[in-house]
Amino acid sequence: MVLDLRICPACGDRAERPIVDGETLTCARCGHRWPFRKLPLFALTGPSGAGKSTVGPELARRLAPDAVVLEQDVLWIGALRDDIPAFRSAWLRMAAMLHQNGRPVVLCGTVAPPEFEPLPERAFFDGIHYLALIADNDVLRHRLRARPEWREWDEPRIDETLEFTDWLRDNAKALDVELFDTTDVPLEAATDHVEAWVRNQLARSGQRRPSGESSQNS
Repeated sequence: MVLDLRICPACGDRAERPIVDGETLTCARCGHRWPFRKLPLFALTGPSGAGKSTVGPELARRLAPDAVVLEQDVLWIGALRDDIPAFRSAWLRMAAMLHQNGRPVVLCGTVAPPEFEPLPERAFFDGIHYLALIADNDVLRHRLRARPEWREWDEPRIDETLEFTDWLRDNAKALDVELFDTTDVPLEAATDHVEAWVRNQLARSGQRRPSGESSQNS
């Protein structure tokens, strides 16, 4: 079992702000020090309707066993829906625990760097890399209107999503977010792009060497 990295394995104290030095954690209460795996986290972000959930299943197949692909909306329940910072913190803690098994996490869901970077749990990661899937606003509006009723995509919510998309386009460079437009891109090509992005980042961080050939041909 892997504990929440905020919890000291010696005395059980829970740190509100972890003390991290490289790949070592220190308990502020008892002084215990213990090592942990500090891996990169991959945030596959972008507005709803741009293709994250569509790409996700095939991406998980291709990246196995090198990375774990997760959909962040599975925790969009209960009290976490009313506390966005707690929702983001819960996912960072979850990803950090999964990293202790030796595989980095690709987290699929709408998020922006200002929502992750200031959090105390950010210290558990050797960088968070952001790739945002986007699409033309008219295409996004059409895709979101076509979703089933239970997903509750009314016009005001769609407008908010388009505003977020415009904000991403305007601020991506300053936020160090890579953009990929899926408007006219087939699923296979979009998945190719995301897979290459993850593998290239892993190679740069020394976690994995780049694949010698496309996973489709292996």
